[in-house]
Amino acid sequence: MSTNGLKVCIFLMEYASNISRLVNLKDCKLYGMQSHNCHMFMQTLIPLTYRDILLKRIWDALTEINHFFRDICSNKLKTQYIERLEMNIIQTIYKLEMIFPPLFFDSMEHLSIYLPFKAKVGSPVQYR
Repeated sequence: MSTNGLKVCIFLMEYASNISRLVNLKDCKLYGMQSHNCHMFMQTLIPLTYRDILLKRIWDALTEINHFFRDICSNKLKTQYIERLEMNIIQTIYKLEMIFPPLFFDSMEHLSIYLPFKAKVGSPVQYR
C-alpha cells in the first residue's frame, strides 16, 4: 500500500486515529503513531500489503500468528474458543519453524503457546 493509499485510508470510529494525519507524502513516512495505531497497522494493513509479495505458505503462517494475537487480545473470550486457539497456535508455530531458520527461535516465540492457558485461567488481556 503506498502512502497515497494511506492518505485516504478510513477506519471505523474509535478503531484507529485518523491515519491520514500521520502520513508525510514528501518523506514517505508515518509520524506520531501511538501504540494503538501501530497494533492496528500490524494487525490490519500489513497482512494485506504482503499478500501478493510473499509465497502463500509464508503469508498464511504470518497471518495465522497475526490473527492469534488479535484474537487473544480481544475483550471477550469463550472457553471453547480459547481451546481452539491453544491447538491452532501449536500448528502455527510448527509452520513458522519450517519457514524460518532455527536461530530465529528462542524462548519468546514459544511463549505464545502458553498465552491461551493464561487467558483461560486469568481473564482477557485488557482486564489484567
